[in-house]
Amino acid sequence: MDERKGDERKGAHGWMAIASIALITLLALAFLYASRRPHRAIAPRVAPAHPIMPTVQLWLSTADRRLRLVQQPDIEMSAHESLPADVVIDTRKTYQSIVGFGAALTDSSAWLLQDRMSGAQRSALLLEMFGPPPNLNMNMMRLTIGASDFSLQQYTLDDLPFGQVDPALQHFNVAANLLEVIPAVREILSVNPQLRIIASSWSAPAWMKTSENLIGGELLPQFESTYADYLVKYLDTYRGYGIPIFALTLQNEPGFVPVTYPGMEVPAATRARLIGQYLGPALANRKPKTHLLEWDHNWDKPEEPLSVLADPDAARYIDGVAWHCYSGSPYAQSKVHRAYPKKDAYITECSGGDWASSANGELLWFTRDLLLAGLRQWARGVVYWNLALDEKHGPHFGGCDACKGVVTIDSSTGEVSRNDEYYAFAHFSRFVLPGAVRVGSSETDKGIENVAFRNAADGSIVLVMVNSNTSTRHVSVREDRTGFQYTLPAQSVATFVWNPDQASVWIRRALDWLKSVR
Repeated sequence: MDERKGDERKGAHGWMAIASIALITLLALAFLYASRRPHRAIAPRVAPAHPIMPTVQLWLSTADRRLRLVQQPDIEMSAHESLPADVVIDTRKTYQSIVGFGAALTDSSAWLLQDRMSGAQRSALLLEMFGPPPNLNMNMMRLTIGASDFSLQQYTLDDLPFGQVDPALQHFNVAANLLEVIPAVREILSVNPQLRIIASSWSAPAWMKTSENLIGGELLPQFESTYADYLVKYLDTYRGYGIPIFALTLQNEPGFVPVTYPGMEVPAATRARLIGQYLGPALANRKPKTHLLEWDHNWDKPEEPLSVLADPDAARYIDGVAWHCYSGSPYAQSKVHRAYPKKDAYITECSGGDWASSANGELLWFTRDLLLAGLRQWARGVVYWNLALDEKHGPHFGGCDACKGVVTIDSSTGEVSRNDEYYAFAHFSRFVLPGAVRVGSSETDKGIENVAFRNAADGSIVLVMVNSNTSTRHVSVREDRTGFQYTLPAQSVATFVWNPDQASVWIRRALDWLKSVR
């Protein structure tokens, strides 16, 4: 044998021995979650491009609007097996799975999209709102059954001249939705076929009511079964247009009687009877299933849904409770959850607006008090009120004259402005994907609120934190035996994303690399 070849072979065996020892060392370090310390002799030869410890991605917004969902430099994790931390993530503690986030396509929103934007403007906005990340990734929507205060006119789906009735619903039609609402929904479904739509009625047709008017009044007892048929006919008609309805509520805000726009009082006993005797049985065997949500009103009266759920005939058909944000606190959701843990919770309406309390912006309130708190109190989805309004807070027919949409569409040019609510929702909807599960995360004593999730598809952890203080706050986070630290700016919202399995991925790549050089 040529001596040089022998020497080369000896050198190769020696090098392979060094590489094997180095890999074993790195594997040991990875499994022990030790701090990364490059070995001078071997790092240039065997260290793959990916670090052993996960890195944390960060997106940041500030209440002063200086930063609006801006990605920051990655944060490197390190081993913190036994050190105390402000926030401890515990993925072994799991809570509700997440359906998603969205907004209502009111008649006003649909009109702006269809009549005040060009086709290119509309397509771009709908992709931005409902397209996958890095778009906003909204996958929930609320529709009104008939007119609301954000419609251009008052109507239901079976209007008749005064004094006439239609118990067979022969005059039922969705003509008022054919030009704007239905085309807009179909275009959104083409962007996101997994859209989950919640439909809510503001009023029964006037001929079904004690007031004989869309405004005020209650449902006449003799038309209770007809009203249930009316709602089912809506589901069937929309399905015929290729629009499946994920969930239905019996009545929007049944405890409130508006005086300027359609509404209807429906007491708890009436709701229980309607659901238990008529609507529930009519929906029971439908495929695909349409979920039935009770209440659809404010947090301040949990006794209302509790009363209906106490009726066994109604309760067996109810899938969950829908909540609004205008009074009370999201802790009402937990009160109902404790009593009926198998019933879901959804926040189906909440609006921002140009009122005194919003003078300094609404980023913190919507992130902290609506989304973060609502999700910590068992909400599976959060739906804002108007998807879009114009520069004059409309168009609207009575009701709120200062409400804001997630976006504002200039009624003259079609240009889009993104409001604080847009960024509050984006901190969740872009990162917490449908099917994610809320996991345990300890609360701090620093005025820092947080909520954490684990995505089902890739196991990534999403942690949303809000610093409401007027000064910076240093926080430490630990998940299992690793952790990181960060100083949150004053009055800011941060979304942190990392994958705990990153180390395992690195190890597999290192093993593959070793096989390739043998």
